[in-house]
Amino acid sequence: MPKKLLTGVVVSDKMDKTVAVLVERQMPHSLYGKVTKRSSKYLAHDEENAYKVGDIVEIAEARPISGKKRWRVVRRLEEGRMDAVERYFLRKERGKA
Repeated sequence: MPKKLLTGVVVSDKMDKTVAVLVERQMPHSLYGKVTKRSSKYLAHDEENAYKVGDIVEIAEARPISGKKRWRVVRRLEEGRMDAVERYFLRKERGKA
């Protein structure tokens, strides 16, 4: 069975050898059909601490690396896209206010 590949934006690189990747997807509502955005955050293994906040990366399924890490970073697709990260943090602040 092939491993799953996801594409997302790095939203945190503060941990050692770990990055938090935000993956957004669009899905229609089951009854009304309106397309809504859903997002999930995954912790991914970054051996060289090479990826920074704002990078668009591809992550792949992996064996359990630690308590919450089940993904590893495969490659960087684009460097330094801060608009997606800013949207994430703005949405996070609105939820708390």
